[in-house]
Amino acid sequence: MPIAVHETLIEKERQYVMHTYARPDFVLARGEGMTLYDTDNRPYADWVAGIAVNALGYNDAGIRQAISSGLESGIIHLSNLYHNEPMIRLAEALVSLSFADRVFFANTGTEANEGAIKFARRAAYNAGKPAKTGLVTFSHAFHGRTMGSLSLTPKEKYQQPFRPLLPDVTVAEYNDIESARAAINDNTCAVIVEPIQGEGGVHMATPAFLHELRRLCDEHQAVLIFDEIQCGVGRTGELWAHTASGVTPDIMTVAKPLAAGLPIGAVLVKQWIADHISPGDHGTTFGGGPLVTTVARHVIERVSQPAFLAHVREVGQYLQDRLCEINSPLIAEVRGRGLMVGVEMRVDVAPVVKKGYQHGLLLVNAGTSVIRLVPPLIARKADVDHLVETLTTILEEMNG
Repeated sequence: MPIAVHETLIEKERQYVMHTYARPDFVLARGEGMTLYDTDNRPYADWVAGIAVNALGYNDAGIRQAISSGLESGIIHLSNLYHNEPMIRLAEALVSLSFADRVFFANTGTEANEGAIKFARRAAYNAGKPAKTGLVTFSHAFHGRTMGSLSLTPKEKYQQPFRPLLPDVTVAEYNDIESARAAINDNTCAVIVEPIQGEGGVHMATPAFLHELRRLCDEHQAVLIFDEIQCGVGRTGELWAHTASGVTPDIMTVAKPLAAGLPIGAVLVKQWIADHISPGDHGTTFGGGPLVTTVARHVIERVSQPAFLAHVREVGQYLQDRLCEINSPLIAEVRGRGLMVGVEMRVDVAPVVKKGYQHGLLLVNAGTSVIRLVPPLIARKADVDHLVETLTTILEEMNG
């Protein structure tokens, strides 16, 4: 019997690619809307979206046109030694749609968080407080895997092999006001928090908690950083996840969905932060390139439309309502906002994810007990119905 194409490709991956991910035994080859297809043309309903990245799904006509438009100049890369119009236009759009006055472009979410750390440290240094270096993060947070952002990701499995990490980091309890009060003091340079935790289990910060963080940062002259890399850019049915709380940060980091799968990160800052940053303080070779920022501008213009955000809210509420109808003792709780929903299970979810592949369904976990649903934002109620029917079948099979 001849060897299947996917088996040949997977064997080559095992030979040539570093083993940092445990991938299932199929190779995805193309996509259309909410559906991905493997090399055997088997369809998979996608409730992962590249981990909250592919906001407009697959083979989107507008994205194809934006890429084509971005290539018309013949310039894919310039470096930051020179001005380029698409970067400027995207920065203008992000500022007009947010609290921010200035933007720094990077390539990834973890780079955006590294930039945010540096900008906060620089602001303290310029204020004549070089010893004001403390950073406060929260339990179950995920801010990235480079050394600075990893230092703010308090998961032993991720941190232990790479110590020593960045010093002066304090971990407080998420949504615990008293814990935050105990952690934030006059030596605190910055506080970083996800308004909705992604990998941490789809937990939402309460408005009271975020308001207290804002007050504490003001009291101790610390920078408040909101990490919206996963929960921002329309994911919650609002353009930014924090706006529902009424709390405004000093810095916000965004990335995942901003350029529809092309690599981008952005650090949005208030003017008082930008005033402390001078040429040479930070940099990037690829950040803000004309092709990527052309596509990102198209994404932000579409996702920020009121009708688009209303669709996310409507389908997101329908998703939670339908999930709550599943009569399974394996489900403990359904929570989330918009199209960022967590299904807390009473069992390890790894077998659920694996069975999903067998049923043509792509799922992703958030820790060991939560299924994280972060589909393309174009998901329809019919897609929700298919998900619920398939998940019901999977849970019935697991429960015997």
